[in-house]
Amino acid sequence: MAALAAGGLAAGLALAGCGASANDSGSSGDAVAPAAAEGGGSVAREQTNAGGDASAPDQAKAAEGAPNQTQAQGGAGDVDLVVDQRQIIYTGSIMVRVENVERTAAEITSLVAGAGGFIGGDKRTDDGGRSEAVLTLRVPANRFTSVVDEIAGKGTDDRREISTQDVTEDVVDLDARIITQRARVESARRLLGQAKTINDLVSLENELGRREADLASLEGKKRRLADLTALSTITATLLGPDAQAPPPPPDDDNTGFLTGLRGGWNAFTATLGVALTVLGALVPWLVLVGLGLLVFVYVRRRRPRPAAALAGPAIPTQPVAADETEKV
Repeated sequence: MAALAAGGLAAGLALAGCGASANDSGSSGDAVAPAAAEGGGSVAREQTNAGGDASAPDQAKAAEGAPNQTQAQGGAGDVDLVVDQRQIIYTGSIMVRVENVERTAAEITSLVAGAGGFIGGDKRTDDGGRSEAVLTLRVPANRFTSVVDEIAGKGTDDRREISTQDVTEDVVDLDARIITQRARVESARRLLGQAKTINDLVSLENELGRREADLASLEGKKRRLADLTALSTITATLLGPDAQAPPPPPDDDNTGFLTGLRGGWNAFTATLGVALTVLGALVPWLVLVGLGLLVFVYVRRRRPRPAAALAGPAIPTQPVAADETEKV
């Protein structure tokens, strides 16, 4: 029993010691945890600060580069926007040799109508295999390339020429001038309403008329450019199987001895042609004038000459008196 009691007492003491150590370790663990947390937080803050200090130049560079990147992106966007807003006039000419000119011309007419355009001119020559048709097509600018390709697919593409003209600056200049001219017109109208005398009224009416005429001219040019940029022009020449192709247009090289000689010869022949034309127009009149002169000369020669006029009476001389003679 004594041994059992001693064993139980030893077991109780052991359990009490384990509980105390557990409490001590728990309290120490609780004390260490905030410290560790605080230490970890300070370490984290130090690391963050260190990382922030270390990456500050990189962030500054990135901050400096970010506007550049933004500007670059914005610049690219501006460039794309400007490109999209460019006012360009497309002009093209194509020559296609086809089997049937009339049928192909009808197909091209339907093609242009389907693309939202219209036929601006139609000139045809029906001569069997030597038939020829020249069509002037007006198509929307966004369908220009596709329409040209479809026309080329109707037969054998003999010749193709495409040119562009950028009129963006002209359009911008016209817009600015139109705005300014409208302001001038409104100013003249206000002054016209405030005119007090007849002279002021007449002068302001004349000035207003000139300004409105200038404004109408500018708006007409703007509408013309808008039409040319909205609708492109295609000149399609359709040739039959046996038709002879027209010669290509001369190149733009206008310098050199041969070019000058050719120009001089063309000027000479043109002048000679004009002179012969004038001479041919004057020949009937010269013939009439010549016949009139011949008739006049013939009549004048056939007319008898009038007799010579008789001499006038001689002036009588007074006889000298005898006494005067004796005196002498």
